[in-house]
Amino acid sequence: MAGILTCLWKYRNYIVIVLTPLLLLPLPLASPTSEAKCGYVIILMALYWCTECIPLAVTALLPVILFPMMGIMESNEVSPSLQQSHILINHFLLEWDDICVFSSVIQVCIQYLKDSNMLFIGGLLVAIAVEHWNLHRRIALQVLLIVGVKPSLLMIGFMGTTAFLSMWISNTASTAMMLPIANAVLQQLCDTEANAEEREFNMAAAKNGLDNQAFEMGDAKMSKELQSKENTINLDKDDSNGIISSLEAQQRRLKTEQKYTKLTKGMSLSVCYAASIGGTATLTGTTPNVIMKGQIDELFPDNGGVINFASWFGFSFPNMVLMLALSWLWLQFMFLGFNLKSTFGCGTKKEGDREAFQVIKDEYKKLGRMSFAEGCVLTIFTLLVVLWFTREPGFIPGWATLLFNKDKTYVTDGTVAILMSALFFCIPSKLPRCCGRSEDGASSEAPAALLNWDVVHEKMPWNILLLLGGGFALAHGSEKSGLSIWLGESLIPLQSIPPFAISILLCLLVAMFTECSSNTATTTLFLPILASMATAIEIHPLYVMFPCTISASLAFMLPVATPPNAIAFSYGNLKVLDMAKAGFILNILGVITINIAINTWGVAMFNLNEFPSWANVTKTP
Repeated sequence: MAGILTCLWKYRNYIVIVLTPLLLLPLPLASPTSEAKCGYVIILMALYWCTECIPLAVTALLPVILFPMMGIMESNEVSPSLQQSHILINHFLLEWDDICVFSSVIQVCIQYLKDSNMLFIGGLLVAIAVEHWNLHRRIALQVLLIVGVKPSLLMIGFMGTTAFLSMWISNTASTAMMLPIANAVLQQLCDTEANAEEREFNMAAAKNGLDNQAFEMGDAKMSKELQSKENTINLDKDDSNGIISSLEAQQRRLKTEQKYTKLTKGMSLSVCYAASIGGTATLTGTTPNVIMKGQIDELFPDNGGVINFASWFGFSFPNMVLMLALSWLWLQFMFLGFNLKSTFGCGTKKEGDREAFQVIKDEYKKLGRMSFAEGCVLTIFTLLVVLWFTREPGFIPGWATLLFNKDKTYVTDGTVAILMSALFFCIPSKLPRCCGRSEDGASSEAPAALLNWDVVHEKMPWNILLLLGGGFALAHGSEKSGLSIWLGESLIPLQSIPPFAISILLCLLVAMFTECSSNTATTTLFLPILASMATAIEIHPLYVMFPCTISASLAFMLPVATPPNAIAFSYGNLKVLDMAKAGFILNILGVITINIAINTWGVAMFNLNEFPSWANVTKTP
């Protein structure tokens, strides 16, 4: 029996791939409607995503196959441009039915390369350039040099730096870069403190020995016999004292190492948690944020650009800072305690601080002076952020509206991202020297550009683009098949529940679900359902979609929940229980913080107390 179970476990992926569609087949057969067929595809993809029996990106491509074959994209949805091209296509001997099938495929495929995908590509190209020229490492070390190496300040320094980097580069990259630095600094602090205590202990023991000798030499009244006897006894005492001293020294060192082992656990968790929290602050910080913007634009095309880089930052950045502060307080309590004298460095040795500080300083010196390439990358990055903020700030007309079109904004955040990221392929990485010579005297070649396609191809996560497209295709299929309206009508009884309670319950559900599934898949599955629910019970879609999107990044409890957790688990000598205890409280704090944000400044920013006219899309498909 055990052998059979072992064999089944080895082939579990193939079993899931084959059995899942067969077991779900009664759904479209018993109810051959468009809604049931679309539900079949969504459930199938959800199970494939949760089990990861095939790569996530391949699962995201299933709508390209299943939607046209199951008739979810109906033949009468042919785009006007295809209808006008009917005569042209007939020259290639295509029948009209074939054209309709062809258009159905196109209707699905265009979901895989929308404006949100372009925004994501542009943001990733900037992140790749920053990593390629080590600019993120220079920023991190410079911040740590300012913060110092006191235990509590060191933790908030690492958390703040990691969160800032995660706003612009991937959470995984920022965690992988910061953890080795944190471990090196803590190891130096541990060794220095242990050596300092050992030296102090030896000096105290030597001082006590000198005091005894002076006392014995000053006792002139003692006879030679008593002196020799007493000396013999003293020798025995010295031997026993030496053993005791050695044991005490070992116990002190062991205690110091245990203290820093606990501190290392806390520091490792603080870095990976800060990476996940920091990614929520910007629109391009993590994939779920981009998915939400794409879903809003897909499901509510008349929303007027309610979500852009500036509006997202305005809402999420204060929430990120609050979550980061609460996370620091909890990790401080759990791993350091609230002894200000020890954790803020009032009682630590100055020598230990200097040596640990020197570790960071040496790492910074290895980077050398800022190169021309780093300066260019920093300039382009700064310009990109400024253009994002000022494109359409909301309270005043942005530059895109003033310069290009006053009635309709054609320039989007994706346009700006691609424009600025394209400069990396046009600007040389070194100052051009027309008369430069190489070492052998020959004329030197022109310097390479800041980025080349080989670097981009190696570091670009192409699978995420397919995941984004798969999510947009699911949303489009749900809308066209009528599944969204059916779900909305089924959820109308929720009108009797207060909106804030609905938001809290949904955030807890998403936060639990994302521990077992990727945050990308979680957001892709939940957002279309949440949008349907919001329109059915007539609450602002952002009131539930925004908190749940951020909650999808609250994957704090398990090492497999997100790559930053896995990296920290391998570095910090952590146990699953350590991460689960710390992460459970942080999940609760995160949900509370998000709902405080959405019910305070979120209401003021997005007018969430009213059901917007652009969200009233309950039309018969």
